[in-house]
Amino acid sequence: MNAGQALDAGRVDEADHHLAKALAAYPEHPEVLRMKAGILSMRGLHPEAIRTMQRALAQRPQDALYHNTMGSLLGTAGDYEGAIRALRQTCELQPGLALAWYNLGVMLTKCVRNEEATDALQRAVALAPTHTGARALLADLLRTRGKVEEAAAEYRRLLAAQPTAGIAWWGLADIKTQRFDDNDIAQMRAALQRREASENDRIGIGFALAKALDDAGRYAESLDSLAQANAVARRHLVWNAPAFSASVAAISDAFEPAPHGAPEQALGREVIFIVSLPRSGSTLVEQILASHSSVEGAGELPDMPQVLAEESRRRGKPFPQWVSEMQPADWRRLGQRYLERTAHWRRERPVFTDKLPNNWIYIGAIRAMLPAARIVVCRRDPLETCFSCYRQQLDANNGYTRTFADLATFWRDFDRSVSRSAALHPGFVRENSYEALVTDPQEQIRELLAFCQLPFEEACLNFHENQREVRSPSATQVRQPLRRDTARSQRYGALLDPLRQALGLPAYAP
Repeated sequence: MNAGQALDAGRVDEADHHLAKALAAYPEHPEVLRMKAGILSMRGLHPEAIRTMQRALAQRPQDALYHNTMGSLLGTAGDYEGAIRALRQTCELQPGLALAWYNLGVMLTKCVRNEEATDALQRAVALAPTHTGARALLADLLRTRGKVEEAAAEYRRLLAAQPTAGIAWWGLADIKTQRFDDNDIAQMRAALQRREASENDRIGIGFALAKALDDAGRYAESLDSLAQANAVARRHLVWNAPAFSASVAAISDAFEPAPHGAPEQALGREVIFIVSLPRSGSTLVEQILASHSSVEGAGELPDMPQVLAEESRRRGKPFPQWVSEMQPADWRRLGQRYLERTAHWRRERPVFTDKLPNNWIYIGAIRAMLPAARIVVCRRDPLETCFSCYRQQLDANNGYTRTFADLATFWRDFDRSVSRSAALHPGFVRENSYEALVTDPQEQIRELLAFCQLPFEEACLNFHENQREVRSPSATQVRQPLRRDTARSQRYGALLDPLRQALGLPAYAP
């Protein structure tokens, strides 16, 4: 029980300490294994966590909660399809378990299967009308459809019933066009002091409070709130910057020189990859392209990393260790597998966008698998990019956003990797400047369309009139005309000098 309480609170070391004696005495007890799997997952040891949970599940194959745990572990590891299968099994075994329907809804949204997600979340709410997470996620889905006022009203209803609901406070903050008032600031400060506020609540409230203070011009206070929220978030999962940098370098090295890829040079002409750091204008670029009559904006698809993970499992070794063994026919097989998985997005239009930000890591693999695919790398001023990431409540896969040092290291990894890729693949990789797009949108949009081999259409200039679903923090912003006042670092002046120093930039000069 002590281990379970510590695990629920995100105190991994404490949970591990409490579990040690039970694990020594009962190394194969399913409940001990289930808890150990959770600890391993929170430490980022996902393959070990899943193997441990499989040992537990083998002993209790009809236990719905065990399938639910497996679904959560697979989802945290990035295997969303596997998570969906496990969670559907949970719902079949125990249809009245609201938590399982909620978790299923979460994984379906990650796969951009929003209609199915809505059904699952509505089942969760029907079973548990006060389920904060399910109601907040349904409000998120309203926001993706451009129903901003309805989403805001739902977040407010949630907060009236549960003032400490961090997920609802952050949902309001993430509607970028909405502003908080002094009463909201007072309510958030009070909520942070309430004993029932969980650590996750404190994270969400902290980020929302920082946004409110920023809106009010109270920049030092806003930074203090961000520092506190990021510190709490960092306790849940510490980012291993050296290991990530080594992984990125190994992947880049594995694809230089470029391997002999799929022999069909037209394979992949159906897809435009949009890659970037978060908060770099990728949603804007996708909105522009998705306003073209030939292009479907699919959003952040998990399919590319999952296809590579499937190949890693098939070969019994991690990516990129098997790259040197690949033949052109193997790359063609992976390219065709990706196109099979994404066929849904070509039902109405011949071309689709895949906007998963971290696909920049896999540019070499994309070029080998899909020789005709176009790859747009979205870049923005590094200070603005890193500060915007620091201000945004991103998920656990973006643990590098918690400190200025980790953000700077991550940005340098990105910069080196995409520069190498652009040099290796001229004509197929375009580096798109956010600042240039804002300054001269007509010229930049014409060049973007030409790169993607699309004829110019006036609708792409009027992208803000497109009412498609947009599931990203920029959902409300891309439904407005381009603005030139989105830079924030100047407002903070010397307060951001620690971030400037981490990035190797000169100190603030008024």
